[in-house]
Amino acid sequence: MQDDQAVSSYMGIESIAPDPVDANIVYLAAGMNADQPAAILRSADRGNTWRVTPVPFGMGGNEAGRGLGERLAIDPNDTRRLFFGSRHDGLWRSDDAGATWSKVARFPVIGLGRPAPRTSHGGVSFVVFDPNSGKPGAGSQRIWAGVADPGAAPLFRSDDGGATWVRAPAPRLFAAKGVTDRRGVLWVGFASGIGPSDANTGAVWRYGPDGRGRDVTPAAWRESAEGGFLGVAAAASAPGTVAVTTIDRYKAGDTLWLSRDDGTNWEDVGTRSQRDVSATPFLLHEGRGADFGHWISGLAIDPFDERHLAYTTGATVYATNNMRPAGRVDWTPWTIGIEQTAVITLISPSAGAPIVSGFGDLSGFVHRNLDRSPAPSFIDPYLSNTNTLDYAGRVPSVIVRSGSLYADRPRTATLGRSDDGGRTWRPLRVPPLGNPPTRDDLTGAAAITVSADGSAMIVATLIPHVTRDGGRTWYPIRGLPGRTRAVGDKVDPALFYAVDIESNRLLMSRDAGSSFAAIPASGLPETLKPAGRQGREAQSALTAAPDRSGELWLQAGQQLFHSIDGGLHFVLASGSLDVELYGLGKDSVFAIGTLGGLRAIWRSSDMGRSWKRIDDDQHRWGGRYRVISGDPRRPGRVYVGTDGRGLFYGDPVPATR
Repeated sequence: MQDDQAVSSYMGIESIAPDPVDANIVYLAAGMNADQPAAILRSADRGNTWRVTPVPFGMGGNEAGRGLGERLAIDPNDTRRLFFGSRHDGLWRSDDAGATWSKVARFPVIGLGRPAPRTSHGGVSFVVFDPNSGKPGAGSQRIWAGVADPGAAPLFRSDDGGATWVRAPAPRLFAAKGVTDRRGVLWVGFASGIGPSDANTGAVWRYGPDGRGRDVTPAAWRESAEGGFLGVAAAASAPGTVAVTTIDRYKAGDTLWLSRDDGTNWEDVGTRSQRDVSATPFLLHEGRGADFGHWISGLAIDPFDERHLAYTTGATVYATNNMRPAGRVDWTPWTIGIEQTAVITLISPSAGAPIVSGFGDLSGFVHRNLDRSPAPSFIDPYLSNTNTLDYAGRVPSVIVRSGSLYADRPRTATLGRSDDGGRTWRPLRVPPLGNPPTRDDLTGAAAITVSADGSAMIVATLIPHVTRDGGRTWYPIRGLPGRTRAVGDKVDPALFYAVDIESNRLLMSRDAGSSFAAIPASGLPETLKPAGRQGREAQSALTAAPDRSGELWLQAGQQLFHSIDGGLHFVLASGSLDVELYGLGKDSVFAIGTLGGLRAIWRSSDMGRSWKRIDDDQHRWGGRYRVISGDPRRPGRVYVGTDGRGLFYGDPVPATR
């Protein structure tokens, strides 16, 4: 739907508003964070093309509170009139289908301004029209607006089309989600936090057409009174039927409550629910069965069939077609493959599965079939993030990985080795180092690499160590600075390479990692500091070719250098291309970068002397790239890992005669 979008920030969607009259029209409120560009996007052809209108108010599609809403609302009686509840700058209005916007000056909450770094505001959390308060062409008169800022009243109502506003009765909580049914009844979910992980308590209220409100919170929820309500949906085909979902209900587990009598009685649907994830087995990545879900904020009931419901979690979208009054409720993921994920790293081994990926939050996967969701295998150790991967060039069934785990979970290892291509793993542990002794390998910052024959493994701890017996014993490495990632030659098991950025040297080991010494490399820039990428998730700037000993590639800043003699001589191999990321394949080099003012994905088949663009304007993914690699077995194949759009692969298009 947005794959042609090249502006990174516009991939963060704050709110979605389908036109209530014309099914071809849909709007998106787009903006990743408060300090990044924001826009209202309008499509008149079901998302095939978009009109983009930059706006002066900030958004937070990837900030805390991203489950609030809907912030963007279309008047069903005048679909050219839109309202938008901003996070930081109050309420806004458009009378020309989103082409221009003006601030609603008399709305009581003007906003808290731009937030401090790494914080967020809830702001005006939702806007809802009462369709019964107007006539087609004349506009609706009653409008509800929720607020999720500390110190502000949580709910306001206008009975004159937004000209004036009055405070509505509500609990002393944040108004998180609001919807109206066809009778003009407003349903609101309240929470003590804006989500997704700060809501300690909550409530559900019902507001009748007379504007009066009453608390209809499920009685069973009150037994634990834990977590808030961030999902609310009303059935258009069955007035009085409403559903709500919890968020941050950690002890009892998040669930969905359904009422068929206007909130008088509620049923906990979670207790009779069952999930089938056989088509998307990645959801079993933590080694447990699929639970009801977490961070539930999106909830919808099919307007034509109240038995058809869907809800979002922090991992997927579940849907059911059999929401019956009694009996089991079956849920299946309403997705194909692994969507909307950040891919930190990947490798394409010279045998076995074509690709092994390292994900954020989902650990990682062995992709034996590129067109189907993989089953999880990164179990022992299980790590929420996989930060680095490597394989043994001559024994590609040997794979090693490093990663990190959520801070609130116990961990005894952040390193793992597989001898069967990633099917099974065993944890690796480096002995405590320093005084007092600490497990430096548990920080998640220590990359691991392996020799070409799989016999030696090097870990980039503060004092780098090597093992040659599968991790039973470890030895400190001479000549390799702390936290310096070594790169194994993919053909010669005795050779490792590394970049010492502090001393501006290229290092080599000829004894399988026991010691490193500087080599007199020529052809490199005066300083190698740009080759020292920062952060545990950064890709290595130095790479060894998959099929030739002594062939190295090194990125320093935006330039790429190439050596065929073990680093003794380098030549510039990027030409006029400003390189951001690069990866090696069979007889090809792939890069993400800018050439002639065009930022794109490029391929070189002549060792970097010339570059050809291989993506197109329909496949930009917001320009949010994390990693790129070729395939050592298939000429021209490329793998691209994105930040938020998942993992893609591409093959050359056969030439036509």
